[in-house]
Amino acid sequence: STGSDLTVREEPDANQLLRFVGSFTAENRPDVVLLTGGEPLLLPTLAGELSFLARRAGSRTAVLSGMFFARSKEIPPAILRAIAQVDHFSASLDVHHEREVARAEVFRALHRIRDSGVSVSFHLTGTGAADPYLADITRAIDKEFGGRVPSLVNEVRPFGRAASWARPARTGPDPSAAAPCSMAAWPVVAFDGTVLACCNQDTVDRRPAPAHLNLGHIGSDDWETVRRRALESPVLRMIRTVGPTHLAARSGAAPHPGSYCEGCRALGGDEAVAAGAQAVAAGPAGALLDLAAAQRGASGGPEGVVRRHGCSAYAPLVGAGSAR
Repeated sequence: STGSDLTVREEPDANQLLRFVGSFTAENRPDVVLLTGGEPLLLPTLAGELSFLARRAGSRTAVLSGMFFARSKEIPPAILRAIAQVDHFSASLDVHHEREVARAEVFRALHRIRDSGVSVSFHLTGTGAADPYLADITRAIDKEFGGRVPSLVNEVRPFGRAASWARPARTGPDPSAAAPCSMAAWPVVAFDGTVLACCNQDTVDRRPAPAHLNLGHIGSDDWETVRRRALESPVLRMIRTVGPTHLAARSGAAPHPGSYCEGCRALGGDEAVAAGAQAVAAGPAGALLDLAAAQRGASGGPEGVVRRHGCSAYAPLVGAGSAR
C-alpha cells in the first residue's frame, strides 16, 4: 500500500520488498499475492520482479490497476512485460475512473492482455444494487466479452476514507454479538514497510500502528515471522472468530463509541482484552477455532464471499466464464 496524502507520496523501499518476497519458500509462502497501491504499474519493473519471486516460490500473483496506461493505443512494453509475470490481472473501474480513462480504452487493453494469455477480471465499485452506473457497466462488460470475464462488484461503504461521508453501517440489535472480521486475515505491507494484519486503509495508514495489528516490518522480518505472528496471535484469532466488539464485551472492556473498526483499533492497549483472548484462543484450541472460522467464511465459494463483503446483487458475476 502506498501513502496517499495529497502532498507527500510514500511507498515501501523496493529492496526491502524484494528481500521480503524473496523470503517466500515452497513450504512457507502465501497462497496469493496481490499487487495494488496506489498504482503498482507506475513501477512496472519492480512489479514484475516481485511477481517473479512470488511465483517462483509457488504463490499465485495478481495485480489491480487503475488502467492509466490504457489511454495509449498500445500498452507500453515495460507494463506489458510486468503483466505477463502475473497469474491474474484486474482492472479497477468506477464512475470516477471513467472520467480519466475511457471505457472503450480499458476494454481494448483488456482484450490485449487476454490475448497474451493472462486471465483478467474487473473490479467495479458503485453505491449499491440500485446504482445505475453498476447496471450500465456490467451490461457493457457482458456485451463486450460475451460473459467470459468475471467482475467483482463492490459498494462504497463507511470504511477507510469513506467513513466521513458514506451512508451509516447496518447494525444488528446486539452490537456485542459475534461478528467475525475477515479483514484481519490479509497481511498488508504499508507505505513505510510496516506489515499490518488488516487491509482497512485507515488502519494501514495509522501511526503508530495498533500493537495487536502490527505484524512487523519488511526491513527486519521475513515472511515466516510475519505469518507466524498473524496465525498465532490470540487477539487476532478472536477477531477473526468472533470479532472485536464481542471480544471487548466478553473481556469486560467499556463499549467503544466509534465504528466497528475504530473499536478494533482501540483493543491494542487493553490488558483485559489480551488476557481474555489468551485464555480462549491460545495454543491448539485457538488454532482450531481460527480454522473453523476460516472454513465458515469461505462457505459458498467466491460468490458467497462477495455476498457477504461486496455488492450481493452482483455476486454471481464473480464466477462469470467459469463454466464456459
